[in-house]
Amino acid sequence: MSEQTTATSATSLADLKTLVAGTPASPENAAVTREPKKDAFGRAYATGRRKNAIARVWIKPGKGTVTINDKPAAKYFARPVLRMLIAQPFLVADRYQQFDVVCTVVGGGLSGQAGAVRHGLSRALTNFEPGLRPILKKAGFLTRDPRVVERKKYGKPKARRSFQFSKR
Repeated sequence: MSEQTTATSATSLADLKTLVAGTPASPENAAVTREPKKDAFGRAYATGRRKNAIARVWIKPGKGTVTINDKPAAKYFARPVLRMLIAQPFLVADRYQQFDVVCTVVGGGLSGQAGAVRHGLSRALTNFEPGLRPILKKAGFLTRDPRVVERKKYGKPKARRSFQFSKR
């Protein structure tokens, strides 16, 4: 090796720590500052997914009206648990009834759709206010839930269920 590469290469973990500690703060090492992503109308957009449901969500500052597929949220999600699910990102971020939400959601059932709307709302909030990202990430709202229904296998009546065994 040449003398120049030997001076900057680390042979142990302790050498690596001293090399990193001695480096000046560069733009690559600095914390990433995110810019808000808004369209011409002042709205933030995001897509949320859960199971087979996909939600497209737009948020803008307003009185707190939530519209899902051209219906009020209370009418679209009749169960209180589902309405509570879509309100969680606002409650955690302390932004309840400060944003108007317009959402279109397709696919899956109501539970999956509510999860998709919650995921989309969380992502839209981080696009509108990047400072909310650590709060929403800690609450687990920015992570897409990867669990989906297992497919049916041939020779079986369901995904894992077998036909009843008969010895005789």
